[in-house]
Amino acid sequence: PVTGYVHFSRDIEAVLNTVGEPPFVIKLLEGTQGRGVVLTETMEAAISAIETMKNIDANILIQEFIKEAGGKDLRLFVINGKVSAAIQREAAPGEFRANIHQGGTASVVRPTTEERRLAVKATKAMGLAVAGVDIIRSKTGPLLLEVNSSPGLEGIETATEKDVARMMITAIEQQLKWSQ
Repeated sequence: PVTGYVHFSRDIEAVLNTVGEPPFVIKLLEGTQGRGVVLTETMEAAISAIETMKNIDANILIQEFIKEAGGKDLRLFVINGKVSAAIQREAAPGEFRANIHQGGTASVVRPTTEERRLAVKATKAMGLAVAGVDIIRSKTGPLLLEVNSSPGLEGIETATEKDVARMMITAIEQQLKWSQ
């Protein structure tokens, strides 16, 4: 989605205008597990949320809200340039965040070729051998939400019944040329 970054308070309105029209998703750059993510329905609410976050000297991302995603996203685990596991996460009722730690559920999904390609490309762009890549489906195609260098395993291992942790460790050992 269209995304902006706010470093200085004086830039808030300009960045919001660049991202588009409300609603906006406001994210703490350092947040995890869906914490520090809020949905603001109006420009005034967005400004207020950002100013509050800036009071703690936080780095903030602003993203356009993709309504048609319907509280769902995909988490693709990329290991050594290949999508090794994928789930669809769905937000709990009344929630927009699909994170498992926010009450979301996970189910196995078969990502499209375009979604796989996007996840692998994003992982390579970040210089990572292992990543959890979050994607949402929109009317214009898949959109990259974020690339996680330290992704949680709870939802993906339970849903896929794959030992993703073992796959990650093996990939790291190979990258470091470690032998058992």
